[in-house]
Amino acid sequence: MDLKSQFPILEQTARGKKLVYLDSAATALKPLSVIEAERAYELKYCANIHRGVHYLSEQATDAFEQVRVRVQKFIGARSGREIIFTSGTTGGINLVANSFAKHFLKAGDEIWISSLEHHSNIVPWQMVCQQIGCVLKVIPLGHQGPLPFGPSAKLLAMSYASNALGVVNPVKEWTAFAKARGMTVLVDAAQAATHLPIDVKDLDCDFLVFSGHKLYGPTGTGVLYGREELLEKMPPYQTGGDMIEHVAFEKTTYAKLPMKFEAGTPNIAGVIGLGAAIDFVLSLGFEKMQAHESELMRYGFAEVEKVFPGSVRSQLHSPIPIISFSLGDIHPHDIASILDQEGIAIRAGHLCAQPLMRLLGVPALARASLGVYNTLADIDALTFGLKRVKQVFKC
Repeated sequence: MDLKSQFPILEQTARGKKLVYLDSAATALKPLSVIEAERAYELKYCANIHRGVHYLSEQATDAFEQVRVRVQKFIGARSGREIIFTSGTTGGINLVANSFAKHFLKAGDEIWISSLEHHSNIVPWQMVCQQIGCVLKVIPLGHQGPLPFGPSAKLLAMSYASNALGVVNPVKEWTAFAKARGMTVLVDAAQAATHLPIDVKDLDCDFLVFSGHKLYGPTGTGVLYGREELLEKMPPYQTGGDMIEHVAFEKTTYAKLPMKFEAGTPNIAGVIGLGAAIDFVLSLGFEKMQAHESELMRYGFAEVEKVFPGSVRSQLHSPIPIISFSLGDIHPHDIASILDQEGIAIRAGHLCAQPLMRLLGVPALARASLGVYNTLADIDALTFGLKRVKQVFKC
């Protein structure tokens, strides 16, 4: 699979070297089809949506709403009313925290998360706990067997897959366990939606969130799936234009789903680009992408281990193509800086998962994360860069 020609950004150099992009878990590069879809909106039918009666507005509204249908099919939702466009995974989780949790949970109720969470699936729940008196509980790292949910457990908010290690939580099993105890379940699919086919009906979760920019789509786009009967009961999170049915100085009534949760002018070009990104992913097919990424993972793990034995901390057989590693006393920022001089982009730091870093006993990790545009030659470049690290630090 060689898709580099579809990603114009890869034609350039970085620091005078051929650009090698290994930071897709942070944000994926955008194929030409996504760039052109956004450009077409700006060039040909730029207008606000849902409120104009002129030609351009109708064109823009139709293109925007067609994406909602594509997202619905992409994740197996029952209805377009269950698809809320957001600014990203963080926006979706904050919506659920502020609308659902603050109105339907009470003091003493427990909110459970896993040990693998990104900060975006920790901090919103901490805020809920501070404001209404809920208790945040954490499933221990590597937990096996029945989950420790008691009668006060009311919400499970878990990542589908770790952005730091690529570990995939047993989402379907944990969801069934939680639902059997009357809990509400939110799944953070920020990393998973790019690499795994998702069916919310099969998962049986109540909420699922993901970002467009990790799915080869534009930044500032995302999706919140919510079970329709829950979304109907929830109050709006943000207010303003497009989310109202009727406004008087005395009282306002709200629009029906999904508009109730989409206040103001959305990222119209971005959502249209997200639709093109979904088309791109589906045109490749998950099976073909997984086979390609698995080959890169096997080769990458072996090569990194050859240079620095025992350094890899992520999982070889994960469907999430992440190679995280630590090199003794060498700080990951130093590793990333040396690789950057070779034109290689990786992520280094706490990876927005400080609690997990503490559990792993490391201050930070270096992370090479792969996308469909990467090739074995990119792994060779990473290996070459790591040998430079070895030379610099004389280790």
